[in-house]
Amino acid sequence: MAINLETPKKHATLIDQAHQLAMNMLRPISRTYDRAEHAYPKELDMLAALIDGVSESGASSGAGAGGVRRADGPDDGRVRNGANLASVLSVAEMCWGDVALLLSMPRQGLGNSAIASVATEEQLERYRGTWAAMAITEPGTGSDSASITTTAVRDGDEYVINGEKIYVTSGDRADSVVVWATLDRDLGRAAIKSFLVRKDNPGLTVERLEHKLGIRASDTAAITFTDCRVPAEDLLGSPEIDVKSGFAGAMATFDNTRPLVAAMAVGCARASLDLTRDLLEQAGVVVDHDRPAQLQSAAAATFLRLEADWEGAQLLMMQAAWMADNRRPNSLEASMAKAKAGRVGSDVTLSCVELCGTLGYSEVELLEKWARDSKILDIFEGTQQIQQLIVARRILGLTSAQLK
Repeated sequence: MAINLETPKKHATLIDQAHQLAMNMLRPISRTYDRAEHAYPKELDMLAALIDGVSESGASSGAGAGGVRRADGPDDGRVRNGANLASVLSVAEMCWGDVALLLSMPRQGLGNSAIASVATEEQLERYRGTWAAMAITEPGTGSDSASITTTAVRDGDEYVINGEKIYVTSGDRADSVVVWATLDRDLGRAAIKSFLVRKDNPGLTVERLEHKLGIRASDTAAITFTDCRVPAEDLLGSPEIDVKSGFAGAMATFDNTRPLVAAMAVGCARASLDLTRDLLEQAGVVVDHDRPAQLQSAAAATFLRLEADWEGAQLLMMQAAWMADNRRPNSLEASMAKAKAGRVGSDVTLSCVELCGTLGYSEVELLEKWARDSKILDIFEGTQQIQQLIVARRILGLTSAQLK
C-alpha cells in the first residue's frame, strides 16, 4: 500500500475552494482583526454557513479544522484518500489566508476534533452542530497532559468537575468545552477522561481572555470549574478505566489534532514563502529551481533551503493523515508531523521576515504577523520538546517513565 503525493482528484475542488476563501475572505480582514484583539470576526458567520452547506451536501467528505472520525472495520487492502487527508490539505489552504481566523471558525474548534476522535455514535449525533473548545492545559502542568489535576467525581447520574484550565482556544466564543479531567488521581493517566461541558452550565466561569503574541483574532480563555455538574452521558466515549490501555483514549485525540496543527503551520509558512518569493523578484533576486543553490545569490540559496524544509513538513503532514484514512496507527507520524511542521513554521516565517528586511518587519506586509502567528503552532497540542520525547520513546521502545 503506497501513498500518492499528488493532490487526489476528488479533493481538488474542495482544496481550490479553501484557497479561494482564504484569498478573498480571510486575507482582506486579517490585519483588521489582528489589531482588534478579542473582537469577534462577524464575517466568519457567513463563511461557517457556507461550509455547513457544503458539508451537508457531502461534497467535503467531512473535512475541516474540526477533524474527522477514523474509519472502523477491517483493512481490505484498498488505498483511501479520505477525509483526514482532505481535512489537512484544506486547513493548510485556509491558513495560507489566516491561522487565527480559521481557529475562530464556528463549529471548527479543536474540541470538535476531540469529539470526532472518542465520542460514541450516539454522542456524535447528539452533539451535532455544537462548537467545542478544548480545555487541557492547567497552571503548573504545561505540556504534561498526564499530570492533569482537574477532577471529575461521580455523583449519581452526574459528574462533579473541579479545577482550572488555561489557554483554552475559543474558550469564550464556543458554546461548549471539552474538558480533560481525572476520575482517580491514584490511577494515573489511565483515569483521564474528557467531558463535554456546556458554556451555560452552572459552575463554569470564563475568568479572563489572554493578550497574546500572535493569533490575536482567536480568543484564548482561562476557565474555572467549581462544583460544575455534568450529566454522566456527557463523558466522551467509555467511562471505564482501563489501566492496560493507559492513555490511549486521550492520545486518540492528539492523533487527530496534531496533523491538523501541522497543517496550520504548513499553510502559514507557505504564505510567507509565496510572498517572499514575489518580493525578492521585485528586488531583482530570482530564485532558480534548476540551478544549484551555491551558484545563486545568498538570498536565493536561503529561500531554496527554506522551501525544501517546508516540503518535508508538508509530506509528514500528508503521511499522518493518509495513515489515518487507511486505518493504520499514526501516533508516531502525528507527532513527527507536528514537531517538524511546528519548527519549520517558525523558522520559515522568521527567515522570510529577515530576507525581506524593512518590508518584512513592518506592517506594510503580513510577514511579521505570520511570524507571530506561527509560534503558537510549535507550542499548543504538545510543544516541540514533548513531540521529540514522544518520537524518541516510540523509536527506542521506551516508556514515559524510562525516558523523560
